[in-house]
Amino acid sequence: MDEVILLNPDADGTPRQGAHGSGAVQLSHGGAPHDNDAPVNPECLYCANPCGAGSSLSFGIEPGIDVPANEGKVIAAMSGGVDSSVACALLHEAGFEVIGVTMRLFDYDQLANAELEAMNQSCCSQKDVEDARSVCWSMGLDHFAFNFTDRFEADVMDKFCKSYLVGETPNPCIDCNRFLKFTALQRRRGQLEYDYVATGHYVRRAYDKETGRYLLKKGLDPKKDQSYVLYGMTQDQLKHTLFPLGELTKEATREIARRHGFTTAEKAESQDICFVPDGDYAAFIQKHEGSLPCGGPIVLEDGTVVGQHIGLVHYTPGQRKGLGVAWSEPLYVLSKDIPNNTLVVGPASSQHVSKLWADDVNLISVENLPHPTAVTVKVNYRAKEVPALAQMKKGELVVEFLEPIRTCATGQAVVLYQGDLVVGGGTIRRYE
Repeated sequence: MDEVILLNPDADGTPRQGAHGSGAVQLSHGGAPHDNDAPVNPECLYCANPCGAGSSLSFGIEPGIDVPANEGKVIAAMSGGVDSSVACALLHEAGFEVIGVTMRLFDYDQLANAELEAMNQSCCSQKDVEDARSVCWSMGLDHFAFNFTDRFEADVMDKFCKSYLVGETPNPCIDCNRFLKFTALQRRRGQLEYDYVATGHYVRRAYDKETGRYLLKKGLDPKKDQSYVLYGMTQDQLKHTLFPLGELTKEATREIARRHGFTTAEKAESQDICFVPDGDYAAFIQKHEGSLPCGGPIVLEDGTVVGQHIGLVHYTPGQRKGLGVAWSEPLYVLSKDIPNNTLVVGPASSQHVSKLWADDVNLISVENLPHPTAVTVKVNYRAKEVPALAQMKKGELVVEFLEPIRTCATGQAVVLYQGDLVVGGGTIRRYE
């Protein structure tokens, strides 16, 4: 059965102590909200910029449109890390009625000891569930774990494997956010008659009164902005989601956690895909699917064979290292020819993408893009934004770069921006 509550708070009947003491953090200076006339305070924890250029922690709530703090009920999605811990605390102190929820994504009983140990070094482990519960209980809040193992298997892990096997380079973190946090968990929110789901993402939410649309904006801290992975959020999901950390820096978040005495305050960030903690994607796919395609030829664009690859799942466009080919100049992966099991490589001068097409498109700030629209574009999480023209044509998103970029990969997301606003995005299917 899907989405089962696994953990009940206070199972032993032990009363829990709240955190409204010396560790609690005020949300403004001396009780007054930030404004442009406030004195600059470089010690301020609540601004990515000094207070004189900042704003109060409003959580993006639009007065008269959204449910206010003193009436709102929130499910805080808690990964067991410092970000979601502080997001939960800020909402609790702002006056929301909050419960903490951790998504159980794996059947830990089915994992070998070595796999369990590796999982504990990434997100979504059993230790993370315990840490999230500890943080909630320290504030006197209830904590639950929801069983989403079947959904995670189908919507994230299966999709990850199938994408690689057809030559794509998927982004499972986008799928986890889209199908788990903002679909399955939002469905549970509605069933429980709560107003919001809150997460620890470094993004901001806003409402445009003129268009009547909810907006997704970059986090104020450019080093932590996570808007790229949330481009798939619908209007209804944005209406029912809060992002308390959008105006904070990472160090501010950690300092708040330290003041609360949270066990997660110094917890390291996870860098790996949670279900592939050792980074060996091919080994995971082989175990999950039962086998892997065999090796085949490595060829130049003109068909000249220059080596043998060990299986196309081991390579991605733009890759240079690990090709095992000695050549007069460095070679890069240009594309993967799945029908012929061939890896196509070439020199840096052959790497250029001037146009791409994407499907599975979601638009946030606008309803449609019927005409070429000036945007900036990211083609993967770590890519720099580059200028382009974007337009919807026959159900596809067409992006033409003002200057060719070096490379991109099918299966990755292309995300469109106008300044801090996320216009929308889609999944790259082909390029030229």
